[in-house]
Amino acid sequence: MSAVERLLTELDAVRERLLVAIESLPDEALGQPGVVGEWSVGDVLVNLTVWESEVVTALMQVDQRKKPTRLLAALAQADDYDRERYAENKGRDLDLVFDDLMKVRLELEEWLEMFDDRVLTDKKRYKWLNGRALTSLIAQATFENERRYVPAMEQFSQAWAARSATQGGVIPLTAVTVQAPPEE
Repeated sequence: MSAVERLLTELDAVRERLLVAIESLPDEALGQPGVVGEWSVGDVLVNLTVWESEVVTALMQVDQRKKPTRLLAALAQADDYDRERYAENKGRDLDLVFDDLMKVRLELEEWLEMFDDRVLTDKKRYKWLNGRALTSLIAQATFENERRYVPAMEQFSQAWAARSATQGGVIPLTAVTVQAPPEE
């Protein structure tokens, strides 16, 4: 299996697990804060999209024989990068979030197909990677990053389903106020 095939397999496996975890959630659940820290499911999806977008830009730069300084800086200060992107994208429309998530993945896959194994796996090719292969950088910013959010998404989805099942579409009695009939 080639390096590109391994990357694509990992990307697909993690994304499938993530999408399966959230597929039954209604829009109101996708916007519910507190899934990962203060982030909602939608916020996590935006975060994954911006990271993959950075990788696409980095691959363009590598293809032009340039150092991907923005991606390297983002990885060096990932928490700061995440906070900044969260502030920029908070409350983003869910339809746009899902569109962007799918579009950037397709772009990433197209860019990966442009690189051969030697370029992706040679640990000495790029001095700025300090002995790491380009595949390692790609993995860190994409599926390894995404994989760490999947358990929280699965847990949230299961909790949402359990809460919905116990309510069964019926208004809980605690939400009903009974008034005495008017006196005649």
